[in-house]
Amino acid sequence: MEILLIEDDTAVVSLIRRGLADPNFNISVALSGLSGLEMALSTTYDLIILDIMLPGMDGLKVCKKIREHGRQVPVLILSALDQPEDIVDGFENDADDYLTKPFNMSELKARVGRFLRKRADPIEREQRNLLSLADLHLDLDSKSAARAGNPIALTATEFRLLEYLIRNAKRVVSRMDILENVWDMEFNLSTNVVDVYINYLRNKIDKGFDRKLLHTKVGMGYILKDPDETAN
Repeated sequence: MEILLIEDDTAVVSLIRRGLADPNFNISVALSGLSGLEMALSTTYDLIILDIMLPGMDGLKVCKKIREHGRQVPVLILSALDQPEDIVDGFENDADDYLTKPFNMSELKARVGRFLRKRADPIEREQRNLLSLADLHLDLDSKSAARAGNPIALTATEFRLLEYLIRNAKRVVSRMDILENVWDMEFNLSTNVVDVYINYLRNKIDKGFDRKLLHTKVGMGYILKDPDETAN
């Protein structure tokens, strides 16, 4: 199991490494918010343990950015901020759990174990690897897509684009959002590569269907949504 620990206190890092010493756990460490975010977005983890008071970027912003990029990895906040409003802030920024410092190692181990058991559950794993919107379905394991039961042939780039859009369904994403998350590199803003691939994708997922799922928001970007659901 891959665990990312984002914590700037090296004493706490050592304590957690010792407490979670297990041949089944591989713990990676980031000592700042920015490096932790970079690692969280570039590598797949089964759990992130996250401090709030971090150099570079605080933990709440890190958690929010992880979610904005479509990552659904469980996040356990481990912080000395122990007031009710602090805990509420953690959950409002999409953390899955919150444990205050000083903490009991046995409690931390129990919470980590609960997350990882749930993560390993085959039903949970299957649900996590199947993305859907209306009658459009994406299988992350087989790298296949279908709409209304009809297979859709996608290139690798088209698949990544559709995955990003469906993970961010009902939210307008800009061309720059797409460039940074699908191509994972910076393009000149004048390039029409996003427009070209959006058109490729639209022809494949919407052509022949009365109900269009992929929409353009002029001057803002694109949104994948079910118009019937919006109308309800």
